[in-house]
Amino acid sequence: MFRIGQGFDLHRLVAGRKLILGGIEIPYEYGLAGHSDADVLIHAIIDALIGAVALGDIGKLFPDNDSKFKDIDSKILLKKVYQQISELGYQINNIDSTIILEQPKLRDYIDLMRASLAKVLDLRIDQISIKAKTSEKIGVVGRGEAAIAEAVVLLIK
Repeated sequence: MFRIGQGFDLHRLVAGRKLILGGIEIPYEYGLAGHSDADVLIHAIIDALIGAVALGDIGKLFPDNDSKFKDIDSKILLKKVYQQISELGYQINNIDSTIILEQPKLRDYIDLMRASLAKVLDLRIDQISIKAKTSEKIGVVGRGEAAIAEAVVLLIK
């Protein structure tokens, strides 16, 4: 049996926070605002995984009003979701994702992010695709106010 899940997340860019994407700290003057470490890519992947097995969304499993998730490393949340998916008898076939961010350029960090995610999810790096795009200076992303991530996963039972 196959299950497909789609995930989306958006976080504001703010001063005074680290920029964490795909579990990797990216040197930049701004980071993402959020209750956890605000890793927009991992959050989109979590939503895709949760959606594929109809468990709701990231806010249902890890509410932003629960202090135990304050500033938590999103890799920990991803591992918890992966364990739930595994307990239901599913394996991740592949993940395809896109980060939409005007700055900084992410080309040099893509493979580090893929390796980070592969380690958490017990996958081969070739099962994880991450693409980086800009929004051509249009909208909240283009003005440097936010980052967006989208993800699609294919699960196999």
